[in-house]
Amino acid sequence: MRTRMTLKHALLTLTLMSILTGCSLDGDDGSQGPAGTPGQDGAPGQDGNAGKDLPRDLNIDVVGRFNTGIYGKSAAEIVQFHVASKSAFAINADDNHIEVISLASLPTAAVGSPVNDSSLSSTAFTFPDTVSVKNSAGTTVNLLLGEANSIAIYDDILAIAVAGKEKTATGAVLFYTLDGTGQGSFIKAVAAGALPDMLTFTPDGSKLLVANEGEPDTDYNLDPEGSISVISMTGGTPADLADEINLSTDMTFSSDLLSAEDYDTDAKRRSLLSASGVKFAGPLGTTVAQNLEPEYIAVAADSKTAYVSLQEANAIGILDLTKMSIEVKALGLKDWGLYGIDFTNEDEVASFRTLPNVYGMYQPDSIATYRWNGATFILSANEGDSRDWDAYSEDIRVKDIVDPDEFNLTFSTALQALYDETGGKDGLGRLKVTSARLDPNNDGVVEKLYAYGARSFSIWDQNINLVFDSGDDFGRISAAVLGNNFNSAHTENKGDNRSDDKGGEPEAIDVGEIEGRTYAFIGQERSGDLFVYDVTNPFQAAFVAHYNNRNFDVDFELDDDLDNPCDEGEGMDCSEVPNAGDLGPESIKFISAEHSPNGNPLLLIGNEVSGSVTVYQVTEK
Repeated sequence: MRTRMTLKHALLTLTLMSILTGCSLDGDDGSQGPAGTPGQDGAPGQDGNAGKDLPRDLNIDVVGRFNTGIYGKSAAEIVQFHVASKSAFAINADDNHIEVISLASLPTAAVGSPVNDSSLSSTAFTFPDTVSVKNSAGTTVNLLLGEANSIAIYDDILAIAVAGKEKTATGAVLFYTLDGTGQGSFIKAVAAGALPDMLTFTPDGSKLLVANEGEPDTDYNLDPEGSISVISMTGGTPADLADEINLSTDMTFSSDLLSAEDYDTDAKRRSLLSASGVKFAGPLGTTVAQNLEPEYIAVAADSKTAYVSLQEANAIGILDLTKMSIEVKALGLKDWGLYGIDFTNEDEVASFRTLPNVYGMYQPDSIATYRWNGATFILSANEGDSRDWDAYSEDIRVKDIVDPDEFNLTFSTALQALYDETGGKDGLGRLKVTSARLDPNNDGVVEKLYAYGARSFSIWDQNINLVFDSGDDFGRISAAVLGNNFNSAHTENKGDNRSDDKGGEPEAIDVGEIEGRTYAFIGQERSGDLFVYDVTNPFQAAFVAHYNNRNFDVDFELDDDLDNPCDEGEGMDCSEVPNAGDLGPESIKFISAEHSPNGNPLLLIGNEVSGSVTVYQVTEK
């Protein structure tokens, strides 16, 4: 045992000595050698893009303008663009033809005098006043036509919406193939509904949608139903017959709280729509379909869903183009107790204040769609409109409500105090409101007032929930820039003229992308303002730019209700209208840089009162 332990200890001792001896054989670290030759520098990387503040600032320049020389007669109303011929198309309702305006030589530099420039010229595109169409029985019938109301272009296909000779009669859509000069070869005509007022192709070109407004005659002897015509397109050729989405049996309600039996009659549909906030105004006995008058259509990017403004009813309809149905959504009310509004024209100055218990109905005219995060959003220009015919009118002033010779009603205590505080009949009394919602409980006391339009633009989600509204921006910005010329009419330079009505009247809207940002462009019909908003993120929309191509220093007056708007015998004077600039912007068309004749993003604006088409170039500063 002792011998074994000794041997183990010896082996362990030898092992430790071996380890220690091995360590002691390593030499000291040597001194550091000289540095090696540096390697070659790598190629320089590309500079990053310069950062930009949001919202970005834009240059807005007039780079061309066409003038018909016709004033007050809607001689340049709806505009479109044909890429292949590099031409703007504009409806001249006075001569009932289309102006084809070449933009092939459009400059990139601003014109010298934008308000009276006439650097662009046109050729006339004419169409017949009688066409043959197929009816539902397959028989060919002839239609007498009246005025063209709208145009749409998809690739080289032009569609023209034309009313019947009598506006309550059946209208038609005329289809043409366009050549490289913008002239057309007739394809066929397809019958539509009464008063086809606006039309648009789906993004994939498979359908043309027509908003048939169906307005009554002024005596209400005839009141056609509003409807949507859907014309299928195959290889650029339209079907002989349009399908129809009607505003009665094709109406649906998506709420799971309702069954089909809850809206299977006109009375039930009207009750549900009224309860949701849809406004009905008309003689007793008119139906839902007669009251809902389609105004403007915008289509989602997938070409399966579209949206139609039902202006007078303060609603938007959601069109399912697969099921061929419509769901009508009320737009709610804008509380003028939260925003500043100029409500009287008597003081002839720009002046704003809030009005508790006074509400605006959004009532959009033009609408447009775009996508964000894969979802569709709808932009609306909230012009406002009333039903105002000889046989029925809802259009009144606030002072009429308490006038013993008019409605002889009483204001609530709060509303009476507001009325007195603002100047009575010369203050709040001037504001135009609807009589259709005066006294819903019939107790003789008026507690709330409902004015036309929202004097703004809005963004709605695909279920027609409000995402953004520009509030009182338009009035305040216009007043800040134009001073006392703000809220002028488009028939004379008279400031504050429209404050008691619908303000500047946001009429036209379009949307487009510039350098990766999405912008909304809104034109005001009366005052002529152009507003630009960055709407890239609809939940962070922001004002970017304002422009007004109008000369407020000249004196003129015309009346577009007269057969001759410039009739000197009626006291009119149009001698300075050629120097007044653009009057009555009615439509806007955005042209991307990719399709632009001069390589920069453009706006086409049709001005119905001045009879001019103005081309704006919009670029980043």
